[in-house]
Amino acid sequence: MSHAVQKTDFPALDLVQRGKVRDMYDLGDAYLMVATDRMSAFDVVMPDPIPDKGIVLTQISLFWFGIMASIVENHVITEDIDQYPDACRPYQADLRDRSILIRKTEPLPVECVVRGYITGSGWKSYQRDGSVCGIQLPQGLVESDQLPEPIFTPSTKEEQGKHDVNIDYAEMVNRVGAAVAEKARDLSLAIYKKGAQIAAEKGILIADTKFEFGLVDGQLILIDEVLTPDSSRFWPKATYQPGGAQKSFDKQYLRDYLLTLDWDKTPPGPTLPQAVIENTRAKYVEALTLLSGDSHGL
Repeated sequence: MSHAVQKTDFPALDLVQRGKVRDMYDLGDAYLMVATDRMSAFDVVMPDPIPDKGIVLTQISLFWFGIMASIVENHVITEDIDQYPDACRPYQADLRDRSILIRKTEPLPVECVVRGYITGSGWKSYQRDGSVCGIQLPQGLVESDQLPEPIFTPSTKEEQGKHDVNIDYAEMVNRVGAAVAEKARDLSLAIYKKGAQIAAEKGILIADTKFEFGLVDGQLILIDEVLTPDSSRFWPKATYQPGGAQKSFDKQYLRDYLLTLDWDKTPPGPTLPQAVIENTRAKYVEALTLLSGDSHGL
C-alpha cells in the first residue's frame, strides 16, 4: 500500500479547483486533472483518505474512455507523464498513474444519471409514488430489481458540501436546451448499456451511474470520470439477489458503516477506523482488477 495523497501541492502550477476528489491545474491550453485519495460520502469529504483510490479511479476511467471512444469523444489528451509540459516534471512521482492531461471544455451544469436497477434515492422515490424523476415505473418492483430498460434521471450539480438534487428531463431541457439534453441523454444510455454488458461479463453489475459531459466548439464530449466505484454502484453478480440491499465494490460499504454512527451527514466527517479504510481500499482495487484485468501493482 502506497502513501495516501489527501491533497496535491504543486507550487509551480496554477491550482484552479479542489473538488471532492480531484485537484485541477490550469496549464494554459489544457488542464491537469489529478485524482487524490480523498473519500467523500453524503457529499462530505472524510478526514481520512483511502490509499491508492485516486489511482484506481484514474485507471478505471482510462479503461472505459478507451472502450467508449467508438460512441463518444472524451477529454483525454494523454496520461503519459513524460508527455506532460515541463512545468509538471518536478511532480512526476505524485502524478504517476493518478493524473490525466485533459482538454478544456464548458461542462454541462447537470449530472447525467442512468439507472439500470432500482436502488438508493430512486428506490425511495419509487416507494413514495411509483416514479423516479417523473418517470413512472412498473408496479410491484422490489429493492434492487433490474428495470425493464435503463432510465435517464438527471440531477443538478451543486457546490461542494451541498447535495445534488434529482430533476426531471423537462428541467434539464430548461437548463441546457433541447438539442444538448437529447444528445446527453442518448449518449448516457448508450455508454451505460455498453458498460453494463461488459462489466456483467466480468462479474460486476452496474446498478446505476452518473456521467458528465462538456462542450468543445459546440460538440458534446465525455469528461471527468467514467463508470468508477465513485460514480457508480457496483454489485457482485454472483451474490445479486433482489429484495434488499446488495453487497458492493463501491463506496456503499463506507456509507453503510457511516449510517451506523451518530453523525448528521454534515461536515466534518467522522474519523474512519483502519479496518474500514483497508476494506474500502480492497473493494476499489478488486473492481479495477476485475474490470481491466490489471491491478496496476496495487
